[in-house]
Amino acid sequence: MTIDRAVGLSRADGGPQRATLLELFLDLVFVAALALTSRSLAQRLDAVGVFQTVVLLMAIWWVWSVTALTTDLYNRQQPPIFAMTLWVMLGTILMAGTLPEAFADHALTFAGAYVAIHLGRGIFLVAALQGRTARMHASRFIFWFVLSAVPWLAGGLVAGWARGVLWTAALAVDYGSAALRYPTPRIGKVPASQYRVAADHLAERYQQFFTLALGDLILVTTLTYADHDVTAGRTAALLVAFAATVLLWQIYVHRAGSLLQATIESARDPGGFVRSAPNTHLVMVAGVVAASAGFEVAIAHPAEPTVPWLAGVIFGGPALFLTGRARFEYEVFSRVSPSRPVAFLVLAVAAPVLLGEPALVAGLAATVVLAGVAVADAVRASGNPPESPAPSM
Repeated sequence: MTIDRAVGLSRADGGPQRATLLELFLDLVFVAALALTSRSLAQRLDAVGVFQTVVLLMAIWWVWSVTALTTDLYNRQQPPIFAMTLWVMLGTILMAGTLPEAFADHALTFAGAYVAIHLGRGIFLVAALQGRTARMHASRFIFWFVLSAVPWLAGGLVAGWARGVLWTAALAVDYGSAALRYPTPRIGKVPASQYRVAADHLAERYQQFFTLALGDLILVTTLTYADHDVTAGRTAALLVAFAATVLLWQIYVHRAGSLLQATIESARDPGGFVRSAPNTHLVMVAGVVAASAGFEVAIAHPAEPTVPWLAGVIFGGPALFLTGRARFEYEVFSRVSPSRPVAFLVLAVAAPVLLGEPALVAGLAATVVLAGVAVADAVRASGNPPESPAPSM
């Protein structure tokens, strides 16, 4: 984004740029949003439930990722940015509160909150920034979010399949315009040089959000365990879910996750990496949300036979995470460890083989596969010097 030094909104060059307490406060809302998303998926394990979860998760993620980039590029201590962050937080609370019925009675509230967040953010910036160039840049965002607001709000007013179609189109506008650097009539695209970021801040924010996703897994599984009678099967399922959580974290942070800041700093095209990282992390977060839904069912009903859709989230969640993690590894090192595609194939084979087996057995099998990846990572790193990032862009 364009930096406007005249009003003191730009972040200072040099020195560490750590996440503020306000940003961490904002993240608390997303813990609730992710938990409600995964619980909604667990309550409707079918094609419609999966589709709705994907739409809602993409909306939640876009609110967070755009806000993270905005707070990276501007001084987060300045009153306009402070007020903007509180505005995003309020809107996200409304979105999270309406998530369970977002495709039903609360559709317009959910869509209205999403639109208000993005348009409000742009209006805050246009009002605070001085100078034609700075305001022109913020105006690009307003232009595209006004366009996507039409299908978002229209989708909140209709019912049935039309809502899903309209909201999918709205997300295509939001994600597509960002990928194309917001090309706007008479203004043009955002110049690549304007994606100047504080690598330490942005890397920390992505690491924090992935931790939030794992917090969703811990929260959902713990609440599910507390909501049911304690049995040996449920206790075993809780322990398996905890092991899976630890393994997902370990696989994420192993080398690539811990080198995110250095990767951004050494990338030939930092702007390209900044535009790519949100999509990569979205895939990994989606995998955690799916796994969370699967373990919720496994804890509530550990002896329940594994039906196809349950197998899809129990095995598909880790597979989706590993897909995103493989892309992340390629972005950082320009290569992919063999353990990723091998584990993906094992998960794909195990899903149909374990159909009809108890949900606890399926969850344990998926966790064992994750353990194999973590062990392979440890063996590969043992005795070798730390690998330096070699970003693919």
